[in-house]
Amino acid sequence: MSQVAAKIGQSLKIQVKRLGINGEGIGYYRRTIIFIPGALPKEEVQVKVTKTESRYLEGQLVKIIKASPERITPPCPFYDRCGGCQLQHLSYPAQLNFKKDLLAQALAKFKPKGWQNYRLLPTIGMEDPWRYRNKAQFQMGYNEQTKKAVAGLYERNSHQLVAIDNCLVQIPATQETLNVLVQLVNKYQTPIYNEKKHAGILKTLVVRVGQVTGELQVTFVTSTPKLPQKNAIIREITERLPKVVSIMQNVQKKQTSLVMGDETFHLWGKETIHEAVNELKFDLSARAFYQLNPKQTATLYKEAEKALDLKPTDRLVDAYCGVGTIGLSLAPKVKEVRGMDVIPEAITDAQKNAQNMGYDNTYYAVGTAEDLLPQWLIEGFRPDAILVDPPRTGLDEKLRQALLEYPVDKLVYISCNVSTLARDLATLSAVYQVDYLQSVDMFPQTARCEVVVKLTRS
Repeated sequence: MSQVAAKIGQSLKIQVKRLGINGEGIGYYRRTIIFIPGALPKEEVQVKVTKTESRYLEGQLVKIIKASPERITPPCPFYDRCGGCQLQHLSYPAQLNFKKDLLAQALAKFKPKGWQNYRLLPTIGMEDPWRYRNKAQFQMGYNEQTKKAVAGLYERNSHQLVAIDNCLVQIPATQETLNVLVQLVNKYQTPIYNEKKHAGILKTLVVRVGQVTGELQVTFVTSTPKLPQKNAIIREITERLPKVVSIMQNVQKKQTSLVMGDETFHLWGKETIHEAVNELKFDLSARAFYQLNPKQTATLYKEAEKALDLKPTDRLVDAYCGVGTIGLSLAPKVKEVRGMDVIPEAITDAQKNAQNMGYDNTYYAVGTAEDLLPQWLIEGFRPDAILVDPPRTGLDEKLRQALLEYPVDKLVYISCNVSTLARDLATLSAVYQVDYLQSVDMFPQTARCEVVVKLTRS
């Protein structure tokens, strides 16, 4: 029978060895791993044990006995409670090194073929790693003490809402708009959704900005199609927030971690906002995916283009294409671009964007990459290059098998999760050679990163 290394509440002194996938410090007590949020490598810390399992411990940072030279004072007043950022206490150059090291840790765990010889390039960071997020997605809550609605993010590992009126990683226009919306919600006493009672209406406020155009879109996420005092709220938004050009309502009836549901209603203005990247102009609808960091998105797309090394005769598949941005940026360089996405509005946007740009060599379809790509391959379509940019869950097993059964000369994998990336490379490396991995810091102050992987057929 395994013996628990420590007891809950026990005080320990720990030498922190490295950072984990969520940015937490990692040390060992009697050969048992312990996770310590807020601790940094090369630190000696005093910890109170908060959780014990047979294979690991969790601890609360009580005191820093010896601080890391990379430790800095977080500038955000909400940082110690909010779960949005994990690395504000770590200097930015050290954050970039960590994101490269995290990729190395994932490869060492899953061990894809030849992983010891993979080229891991230095992480591409930002000159100013603040105020970069173009989309604010704040949950709503009701403060019983002040009797007012508040908007914010949840504390780490909880559903305790932290009210936030100045998020330092948001583009200012999104936060300023959110603050006005919260004022209006309180003025018109919009019923706030209570997840425990499954009662109330307003769940989430979403504000997205086109950084190049300055256009703003507001989306009310509600539990029902009802939105009391809707016309009055819309009138005040248009009076007080002249840069808001689109007001939408999304209905999420389910009790789920997914913020948005399948139904979206157009309330006022345009149905989309306009944005641009690398001289590419496009429209974004409320549910359509687009990268959260516009400045680094331009860098990411250039790295993907470099890795693809396209020729004018190439046929390119843009899997998980969203509104088509990256594929459309490459359309003038290839014979054909095909893309797919599960969100119908995103595909509609992609088709409109292609039409507006005058591209007649594109084709976009609604569906999953794991269903459509094998179908196209069976029908005889043979791409020369494939770009995959999956969600955090990585590639579906069916898609991985299709990439093995019908290998292409050039495959570029853009990943936002190093663990699922390393897992997928363990499969793909049977047929493809991994030329290099380039990390791009799309999410400064957090433990997340994007990675561009260049693969070629062995």
